[in-house]
Amino acid sequence: MAKRRQFSTDFKAKVALEAIRGELTLAEIAQKYQVHPNMIAGWKRRLTEDAASLFVRGKTDHDKNSEARIKELHAKIGQLTVEQDFLKKDLEL
Repeated sequence: MAKRRQFSTDFKAKVALEAIRGELTLAEIAQKYQVHPNMIAGWKRRLTEDAASLFVRGKTDHDKNSEARIKELHAKIGQLTVEQDFLKKDLEL
């Protein structure tokens, strides 16, 4: 069974930008890069939809959620460390 090809984000951006320029048709770009036209259309759509997020100042909701999750995980690590130290003391006695 053939393994799916995976494309880098740089490659996807390059192909999507070429599609947005409109100098070639999607079929021509697909043939040039050996990629299905539907994939290129999806990359182009995603680029145009998410382009505004590139210019957002400050922290996004995703960044805030990530920071909260990191704090939560650090607290859990601290708790587990304390529990581990406590159990090690019991074993040494």
